[in-house]
Amino acid sequence: MQWLEGLWTREGAGIDKDAPRPTGLALFFDILKREWWELVKLNLLFLIASLPVVTIPAATLAMARVSRSIVSDENTYLLRDFIEALRRYAWRGTLLMVVCAAMTAASFYAVITYAKALPDMLIYSLPLAISIVMTLFISLVSAYAIVLTVTRDLPPFGLFRQAALLALVKPLPMLAALAFVAALWLAHILFYPVSVFMPATINFSLGIFTMCFAARHIETFDIKGTRYR
Repeated sequence: MQWLEGLWTREGAGIDKDAPRPTGLALFFDILKREWWELVKLNLLFLIASLPVVTIPAATLAMARVSRSIVSDENTYLLRDFIEALRRYAWRGTLLMVVCAAMTAASFYAVITYAKALPDMLIYSLPLAISIVMTLFISLVSAYAIVLTVTRDLPPFGLFRQAALLALVKPLPMLAALAFVAALWLAHILFYPVSVFMPATINFSLGIFTMCFAARHIETFDIKGTRYR
């Protein structure tokens, strides 16, 4: 049974210390090439931990914590790190995800409401445009809040304040990450049933990994939330 234990507890793959460090998309695909099997196992862990349903927020934060370690090239012991993060973010993760889900749902509801009213009265075009922008902004804030939660120990107000500032200062990387996540699920829908195994193997972990990669410079963000060091 040692092979089975090693599958979940061994240290992840490292990199040659003398190799030049790639940047941008090259770095993304370099990490993905090295860690794709870890992401598959992480996806499976997330699904198992989410079976009670109420544990989905904590499992999401645990997945983000492990993904951040992978992006930062830290020593990662998948099962141990995931379980520790699952316990640590049980309450905080649930509260965060409930708040983010409520804000996102409210913004989507506003978009749908104004879109339905637009054919009858063009005056609703302005509030529709505003609600669309706010939906994008709230999505960015929520994504950054998830990564911030597993990166820094911040009170709720400080967490959302820095997430909002990051969404304003660095919107494009996270927008690209969210677009990539949307493309993953769109591919699953378009190529179903061929893509039936995508959610079970990679979609969740790769989506969170992409978000963590987009926010990989988050630790260099000034503690006052005003600039990058």
